[in-house]
Amino acid sequence: MKNTGLSAGMMLAFAAFASFSISDAYSKLLAGQVDPFEVAFFGGVFGLLLIPFIRGKNESCRDLFVIRQPVMWMVRAASTFAATAASVEAFMLLPMPEAFSLIFLMPLFVTILSVVLLREKVSALGWMSVIVGFAGVLIVLRPGLRALQFGHLCALIAAMASAVGVIAYRLSGRNTPRLSMFGSSLCGPLLGNGVLMTAHASWPHEATAWMFLFGYGFLAALGQLLMMLATARAEASTIALPQYSQMLWAVAFSYYVFHEPLDDWTFVGIAVIISSALFKWVWPGVAGRMAAMKRQRAMQPPYDPCPLA
Repeated sequence: MKNTGLSAGMMLAFAAFASFSISDAYSKLLAGQVDPFEVAFFGGVFGLLLIPFIRGKNESCRDLFVIRQPVMWMVRAASTFAATAASVEAFMLLPMPEAFSLIFLMPLFVTILSVVLLREKVSALGWMSVIVGFAGVLIVLRPGLRALQFGHLCALIAAMASAVGVIAYRLSGRNTPRLSMFGSSLCGPLLGNGVLMTAHASWPHEATAWMFLFGYGFLAALGQLLMMLATARAEASTIALPQYSQMLWAVAFSYYVFHEPLDDWTFVGIAVIISSALFKWVWPGVAGRMAAMKRQRAMQPPYDPCPLA
């Protein structure tokens, strides 16, 4: 795999999670109007619009149906299906910061899976970051003091499924056509949610509902594309960290769009979650500069207060 730099992978991941955040807001706007499985299904339908932008120079549309690694293809399809269905349900049932706080367990799952399956080396700083982030999740949720609901379980399933999807992209390797990887992320929601929505599906009649469905589907697919590009440029345990930027989106949407009140402890937990990511991101550069200054001082000749005449 060609490594084009850590910053490139992280910036693509930031863009991917921004796209996911806005997409999730659209799905929440559809609560009570459209069945969650139907929302996830149309997400796959509108995601087809991105195929011309994904196709490489040497790829044809037939690569969309190419399955070179059947096991990884199935894993990507199943994980995307589970993540989309569970996240839509979670955002419809919970305030966005609360849903995101559980979905933010994805970096912990990615870190564990990257060590076990990819044999990636994670520094002590990396482990500390995900553990502190998990502590922030506990502060937001405060289990034992607050009743956990079905939406919390859906958010946890979404986090686990998303982590499996990130690892599956990495295991697919650079020889797998991008259209093939993208096709698996579309087939999962289309087939899985298409079957599950049949019991409660209804055709939306309002134009705003179709606008929200389009926004959800297109931006969710765009996020998948950006995440595919990010995984090709950085380690899986690294690109999971920008996910914490979604909490800023969640707070903004909660205040200005959904008018959901947030208590003081929620803000404390959010601050802990974001700080864990920022520390992991900023500290390596600070430590590198400190080490360089130390080496420079070591190379300088010692100061002699009484030089010889």
